[in-house]
Amino acid sequence: MFTIAVFPNVTKANIRAILDRVLAFFETKEVCVLIPAKEAALLGHEEHGVRNISQCSIDMALSIGGDGTLLNVCRRTYEQAVPVCGINFGTVGFLVDIELDEIETKLQKILDKEYRIEKRLMLSGYVVHAGKKSYKGSAVNDIVVTKGGLARMLRFDLSINDTCIANYKADGLIISTATGSTAYSLSAGGPIVNPLVKALVLTPICPHTFDIRSMVISENDSVRMRIKAGHPEIFVTFDGQKSYQIADEDEVIVRKAKHPARIVKFGDKDYYRTMKEKLLGIS
Repeated sequence: MFTIAVFPNVTKANIRAILDRVLAFFETKEVCVLIPAKEAALLGHEEHGVRNISQCSIDMALSIGGDGTLLNVCRRTYEQAVPVCGINFGTVGFLVDIELDEIETKLQKILDKEYRIEKRLMLSGYVVHAGKKSYKGSAVNDIVVTKGGLARMLRFDLSINDTCIANYKADGLIISTATGSTAYSLSAGGPIVNPLVKALVLTPICPHTFDIRSMVISENDSVRMRIKAGHPEIFVTFDGQKSYQIADEDEVIVRKAKHPARIVKFGDKDYYRTMKEKLLGIS
C-alpha cells in the first residue's frame, strides 16, 4: 500500500478545507495517509495522527502551504530521503507544484507515477565553539549568518576549502543553493541560478566595502567563516525558519549535505516559465 505523509500548515486560514479535499480523494484509493499528531488534532483528523512520523516508513511527503512549508517538510523528512510534493496554499509558490484548482488531477498523477523527481542540493551547517564542532541542521534554500536588529555589523574571515579569500565587514552572509538563489540571496543582490546547476552562491548582506560581490562556487566546496563582532547578537539561520545564537569568535562551516532534497515536479511545469510568472509577474 502507498503511504503518504501529509503536512498541513495549520497557520493558514481555511487549511482544513484543503486537507479535507486531499483526504476525500485518497479515501477510495489504496493509500495510507499519515498526519503529524499535533496537526491532525488541531484540524480534527486524529484518526490519521502519528506521534513520531519521522520514524514511519513512508513513500512520499505532501506539504500543504507555501514554499516555506515545503522547505520545512524537506528538513523534517531529511533522514527518510523521500520525495516531497507541495500544494500551493501560499503567496508565491515557486517550489510547490500543485495549484488549488488541480489538486485531484495532480494527486492522481502521483498514484499513476506520472511525475519526475528533481534532486536539489541541501546544505549542512556546523558551528565550532571553543574548539568543538557541532552539527546544527540542514537547509534547502540557504544558511545565513547575520547580526541582530540593533547590533553593530559583523567582521568575517571567509575561507573556501581552507584558503582565506576575504576579510570584510557586513550585516551578514548568505550561503545559498541554486534552489535558494531566488530567495533571500536574490533580495540581497545575488544572481538567479537554475536549480539544476551544481553550485553554491555566497552573497554578503550590506557589505561595508566596494570590492565584495556575490560569488558562485562549486557545490563540493566547503565554506568556513570566523565571525568577529564584539557583541553577542550573532545568529545562524536555516531556510529563514530555524535559528541559533552563536558567540563572538565562533566559526560556521557550511558544506553539501549527505542527502539531496527530492522535490516532485510534473511535466506541465517549466522552470523559466515559473520564474517569469512567479517572480516577474508576467503570464
